[in-house]
Order: sequence, then structure tokens, then C-alpha cells
Amino acid sequence: MSNNSNRTNVPEAREAMDKFKMEVANEIGVPLTNGYNGNLTSAQNGSVGGYMVKKMIESYERQLAGK
Repeated sequence: MSNNSNRTNVPEAREAMDKFKMEVANEIGVPLTNGYNGNLTSAQNGSVGGYMVKKMIESYERQLAGK
């Protein structure tokens, strides 16, 4: 049995998160596709997730600063 921890905490946000993931992958030059991406290295996949977190933190900091 597969234990997939790739759950969206807010199910209504899944589509937006998928779009955000694709935008980030495009920005950093990772050839991510919808579906299986087993041809990508863990470094490539990790860089997408890491950059997503960085952008979300920046956005929240701007929100806190009132900008």
C-alpha cells in the first residue's frame, strides 16, 4: 500500500497549487509535466518545492508588512 503524503490541506486550493507548481518549474527551468515525472532528478523536483516555499514565505512577509 502506497503512503502518499502529497495531500493539500485545503482541497479547494489543489488546482491553484498545481498551477503555482507549474509556474515555478517553468521559472527555474525544470521540465515538469502533469502526471508522472520519474525522469526528473530528486534535485530538480526538490528545487521546485523549495522555490515554492520561498515564494510563499516572501508573499506572507509582504502581507505582514502591509505591502
